[in-house]
Amino acid sequence: MHVTRRSTLKMTAAGLAALGVPTIVPFAACAQEGGDTYDTESGQISIFPVSHASFVMMVPGMVIYNDPVGGAAAYEAHPAPDVILITHEHGDHYDPETLSAITGESTQLITNPAVYEMLPQDLKEKATAIGNGETTSVGDIEIEAIPAYNTTEERLQYHPQGRDNGYVLTIDGRRIYIAGDTEDIPEMRALTDIYIAFVPMNLPYTMDVNQASSAVAEFAPVYVYPYHYNDSDVEAFAQQVAESGSETEVVMGAWYA
Repeated sequence: MHVTRRSTLKMTAAGLAALGVPTIVPFAACAQEGGDTYDTESGQISIFPVSHASFVMMVPGMVIYNDPVGGAAAYEAHPAPDVILITHEHGDHYDPETLSAITGESTQLITNPAVYEMLPQDLKEKATAIGNGETTSVGDIEIEAIPAYNTTEERLQYHPQGRDNGYVLTIDGRRIYIAGDTEDIPEMRALTDIYIAFVPMNLPYTMDVNQASSAVAEFAPVYVYPYHYNDSDVEAFAQQVAESGSETEVVMGAWYA
């Protein structure tokens, strides 16, 4: 199956299952090129994949950056962040030089405790650390730290349990799950009422497409973005989500365009 990378595309799982093969249809683009829009109770969420695990999310009254790395130039097309989320310390998620370049006077950083201790002092003054199971709020947005860790014996070294975060954001009536680097842990499978999910799938650091599709079928987000996948077979992931009977729609972002 060919996936066009010029813009973000949506695959409807129910339609895939009915046809027996993955089918791609264009997803609605918002005003800023490369983004997708989703309705909330009083506005819209717009999502702009940047690269790998980095993305920009515009929500009513706020701009959120997730794990921004790669230098300030990668974000020149986007408004400055009000909030920056950092899941953990690895270089494809935490880049202090990029953070220093894009952080404004009023930007707030939300990190796991390990990253908080690594931050330069000027960034630490703008940061809040929350650990697994803890919550904080920025404006009207509630942010909950969800565990993110490896469970397979030979992968435990990469993301030990208790250190790293995923996040669930409650935004204007919608729950958004950003998994970070993790396998298909019980805490993921137990999530409910997730509207949009971002789920990684690359070995050996996170999980394979079988684990990812099985977990997604269980917690059943309305939409799921495979991200942080490098050369993983995301088409196979979409096929497996479809064959599970899930109503989840798989959205292919231009992470590696």
